Amino acid sequence: MIRYSLTCDSAHEFEGWFSKSEDFDRQKQSGFLTCPVCQSTSISKLLMAPSVSTARQKEATRTLVMDAMHQEAMTKMREAVATIKANTEDVGTRFPEEARKIHYGEADARGIIGQAAPEEALALIEEGIEIAPLPVLPEDVN
Repeated sequence: MIRYSLTCDSAHEFEGWFSKSEDFDRQKQSGFLTCPVCQSTSISKLLMAPSVSTARQKEATRTLVMDAMHQEAMTKMREAVATIKANTEDVGTRFPEEARKIHYGEADARGIIGQAAPEEALALIEEGIEIAPLPVLPEDVN
C-alpha cells in the first residue's frame, strides 16, 4: 500500500491509501477521489518526506516486539503454573517425605507441590525421584 498526503483546492489536507501509484491517477481522473470535508474533486498530492528507517526506529520496533513476546511468554508461564497448582496437592514442607512415599508405593500416586531445601531436592533426584522446580513469577505490573 502507498500512502499519500493529499489536499483539495480549498486547502483541506487528508490521507489516501492506494494499492499502486497508478490507482491515484485513475481515481482522480474518474472523479472518484474527493475531499472528505468539502467533496471537491480537485485533489493533488502534497510533498512528503520519504520514510527512512533509522537505527533508533529499528531498535524501538525490536523493543516493542520483544516486550510483546516477553509479555506473552510470562502470560503462558502464569497459566501453566496456575494449572499445575489447580491440579496438585500442596503438601508444603512435607514435600520430600510425600515424594518418597509416592515413589516407593507407600502412598497413592498423585501430583504434589511443596517446598524442599536444595540439599533435599538433590537427594530426591539422586534416589531417582523425578521432581522439578515450580517457578515463582513476578506479579503482573499492568
